[in-house]
Amino acid sequence: MKRRFFRAVLLGLSLCAFPLSLSHAENATAPTTTTFEILTPKAPATPRINGPSIFGARPGNPFFYQIPATGDRPMTFGAKGLPKGLTLDEATGSIKGVLAEKGEYKVTLSAKNAKGSAKKEFRIVAGDTIALTPPMGWNSWNCWAESVNQEKVISSAKAMVDKGLRDHGWTYINIDDTWQGERGGEFHAIQPNPQRFADMKALCDQVHGMGLKIGIYSTPWTVSYAKRLGGSSENEEGKWDPNANLKAPIHSHKMPYEVGKYHFATNDAKQWAAWGFDYLKYDWGPVDTTNTLEMRDALVSTKRDIVYSLSNNGPGNIIKIIKDLAPLASAWRTTGDINDSWKSVQGIGFSQDKWAPYQTPGHYNDPDMLVVGQVGWGRLHPTKLTPDEQYSHISLWSLLGAPLLIGCDLAKLDDFTLGLLTNDEVLAVDQDVLCKQGVRVSSDSQLAVYSKPLEDGSLAVGLFNRTGEKATVTAQWSDLKIKGKQQVRDLWRQKDLGKFDDKFEATVASHGVVFVRIAPAKLW
Repeated sequence: MKRRFFRAVLLGLSLCAFPLSLSHAENATAPTTTTFEILTPKAPATPRINGPSIFGARPGNPFFYQIPATGDRPMTFGAKGLPKGLTLDEATGSIKGVLAEKGEYKVTLSAKNAKGSAKKEFRIVAGDTIALTPPMGWNSWNCWAESVNQEKVISSAKAMVDKGLRDHGWTYINIDDTWQGERGGEFHAIQPNPQRFADMKALCDQVHGMGLKIGIYSTPWTVSYAKRLGGSSENEEGKWDPNANLKAPIHSHKMPYEVGKYHFATNDAKQWAAWGFDYLKYDWGPVDTTNTLEMRDALVSTKRDIVYSLSNNGPGNIIKIIKDLAPLASAWRTTGDINDSWKSVQGIGFSQDKWAPYQTPGHYNDPDMLVVGQVGWGRLHPTKLTPDEQYSHISLWSLLGAPLLIGCDLAKLDDFTLGLLTNDEVLAVDQDVLCKQGVRVSSDSQLAVYSKPLEDGSLAVGLFNRTGEKATVTAQWSDLKIKGKQQVRDLWRQKDLGKFDDKFEATVASHGVVFVRIAPAKLW
């Protein structure tokens, strides 16, 4: 298949060409693009180590990190300075073991193939906090919804590997609602629906064997949003009554269910750990400190590193209790559910500034999943976002430093969508170790400029056009709190644009973006 987005032709869509109008530049040439050109350059044949430069793990728990690296295979991996207790599989790039004590360890990762070699400085931090950069992975809901099953999850994991996403840092394969059956087993925990999931332990082992991690879904309510067994009950046995405590229609603005008298958080957490899960989406609304703490403690007690993501925002102002929640969870939803419309994406993405103070390494504001590719919540269709809107979507979520969870059918990824998800310079903005949330710095909210500080002293800057016509968007140095000559690099095209004084401006397509990195010329 050629690197052209033929589906967009059929839909009459327009790719975000956004030719740039450069000012105050020295030796700068305005890049141009052919309609429907994929902006992300193809990864080189030589090795390139991608992903974050830091990784957190709890001492005494099983450790697993897959070195993400692009380049021709076969490839040989190295990890100089690995702490005691960890070993590297040189053929696969998997680092496993157990760290005995808290501490920070500096490691040099390496990768070598017939075309060349690469190195990357890496820090392993053994402590109380995991997910020291935002989680990156896939979730079943936006494509499969209630039709998810074991075969579809395995298919998605295989596609994440076969299409190269794992080599760019994508890690998690997460099962959403409707996997649940009855309560039972060794831990008197929720068991899978046997018609959908025949063997959860075998599924986790298979996903881990691909160099990936895997996630699960639950709720402290008696019944989940999709009317499946929840983590509490009105009876001591925890029997499933899908209509228990139904207070409102499932799609009303009121929350339909409530937490029952008997809680099974510890039972369920033990079962998930025994199966081998690495991620929990815990879903109810509005989230509260009591139930958040109960499940947090249950997960920690399993002695397994499990990313803990809270959902859903629901009614009320979650910010009023976020100071209590933030230290307890890896991530928390800041909005209701996203859908594949520009109204939804821009309504969510451009309203996150008030959450910025609460984001720190290991604890993230979550504006919900990505809606690119084939989505449909059980009835697949190409995303309704235009290509311009898709570039804005990925750029903005990266600037926000948000968890990145792909919502489409990975087995049906087209080349355009693959380009959106495999641009390492764009993903590096999301994975920057400072974990700062980008915020709007321009006075104009429709021709909006967003800025995110990065560890190396540079800024990631997005120039967004939310209007219905192409327009010139200007990033003023005074708004960015910088001075002097600055080097600007186009992140999507991975191309230097030149040196600029006072400002950088670009002609941006309707609903499009120009996404750049700006740094003092002396740092370049």
